[in-house]
Amino acid sequence: MNILIINGSPKGENSNSMNLTRAFLNGALWPDAEVVTSAGIKPCSGCFACWNKTTGKCVLNDGMAEILSKLVAADVVIWSFPLYYFGVPGGLKNLIDRQLPLNLPFMAAESENGAHPARYDMSGQRRIVISTCGFWRADGNYDAVISMFNHFYGEGGYTAIFCGQGELFRVPELKTRTDKYLEIVRQAGAEFANSGIRAETLSLLAEPLYPREVYEKMADASWGIIPGESTTVNADDSLNFTKQMAALYKPDETERVLEFYYTDIGKTYQIFLSAKGAEIITDDFMPYTTRIETPLSVWRSIARGEISGQDALFKRKYKVLGDFSLMLKWDELFGSVTPKKHPIAEPKRKTNMTLLLAPWIVIWIAIAIHPVIGGAAGILAAVCVPLLRTRFRPVIYEQISDVLVASLSLTVLLGADVRLVVPAGYLLFGLMWVIGSLVKTPLSAHYSAAEYGGDSAFSNPIFMRTNRILTAAWGALYLVTPIWTYILMSTDISAYTGLINSACPILMGLFTAWFRKWYPARLAMK
Repeated sequence: MNILIINGSPKGENSNSMNLTRAFLNGALWPDAEVVTSAGIKPCSGCFACWNKTTGKCVLNDGMAEILSKLVAADVVIWSFPLYYFGVPGGLKNLIDRQLPLNLPFMAAESENGAHPARYDMSGQRRIVISTCGFWRADGNYDAVISMFNHFYGEGGYTAIFCGQGELFRVPELKTRTDKYLEIVRQAGAEFANSGIRAETLSLLAEPLYPREVYEKMADASWGIIPGESTTVNADDSLNFTKQMAALYKPDETERVLEFYYTDIGKTYQIFLSAKGAEIITDDFMPYTTRIETPLSVWRSIARGEISGQDALFKRKYKVLGDFSLMLKWDELFGSVTPKKHPIAEPKRKTNMTLLLAPWIVIWIAIAIHPVIGGAAGILAAVCVPLLRTRFRPVIYEQISDVLVASLSLTVLLGADVRLVVPAGYLLFGLMWVIGSLVKTPLSAHYSAAEYGGDSAFSNPIFMRTNRILTAAWGALYLVTPIWTYILMSTDISAYTGLINSACPILMGLFTAWFRKWYPARLAMK
């Protein structure tokens, strides 16, 4: 199959439109597509020699004849170009004008507008137009382009991908968002090669990368424009970068002052975050809520996705002072706008620690009150609780707990000494937590990851270390619990042992809630 790309951008292979085109080719699995450019193509002289003297051949010798022969032979033609002043770039317009030899000189009787018939049969050829522009959206800005290609190929005779906010594809700090769009372009390429781009995919491609207000703030910042003073350009790249970051802010109900101190250039800026948006402060600073002390080079690398923000913090490349909770919500407040998923994926189920604890709580309380009833209740819990887990994401420790609880309950029903079985239950539970602190993913991390970005939290070294310490602490608690449990089981209040032991987990739960906030903040300040 002959795939021909006509690159109409003056920037050549480095153009944003070719960035999209390459993604489309990757999706279509067309690595051998040939690229021709409009560079060096002279404008049509209007001599009409190709009609009345040289029969389909242009008298200008600049490589256009070879491009025309490739156009005729192509099975698929991809027009790739940026929007220039609501039309195609000048060089590409020269190439388009020079297509005249592909038509016959006499008028086509069947044409309402008096068009000229094609010299060659290209009716089986498929065409796609891929273009980027600098406006916040493509709608309403491509009217001239659409009208021109409708004249060439007729309405429905080609497929168009028009992408607004095209300049964002050359901003490394926005790569996370632009890569998501390119993935949809790759999907479009795969669909086009198969049969045709689905309406759902075209709809996703038409969605702006960022809302208008966000994009226009970032665009102004990229030019160094000061609002209200369009002739004043700010050459301070660090301030422009900070303004672009502030433009991404998605307001919540909390007012904060986020302060950046760029240690490598000695400059400080504040971003006042409120329900109305983000405001840059360059002097007369307010007391900060959160202060980030970082080299500008490090923060830009984080913004570009070259290094992980969590890894950089863990390795002491920057530090955070003040309220650390903003850092935990960073992706929510400053993350890229996420497009609709395609195809629509079923949301991943969450974990539920109650389903891990429930069988254990049943035997600790019930067996101490009445061995037979408690043993039966333990077996029933080990059988029934798994049925409740169908709505939640399973964790291996839950299956292990079911087996251990059922085994302990059965030993009680067979006549085992309750004073030994109940402490053994605490001991086994504690061992499970201790072992869970030594494996790759700590036990508690499975149940708290949803609060910290889902599965991505497992690659966060601070999150993992915090949970490893907490899992070990819970394990230690339940390793010593059997000692006083055995003692209590030999007293007159043995029936209340399970209830008494519930006080320690409550206190440990309060410690856990505090430690999850304190420890990451402590690491961040070092």
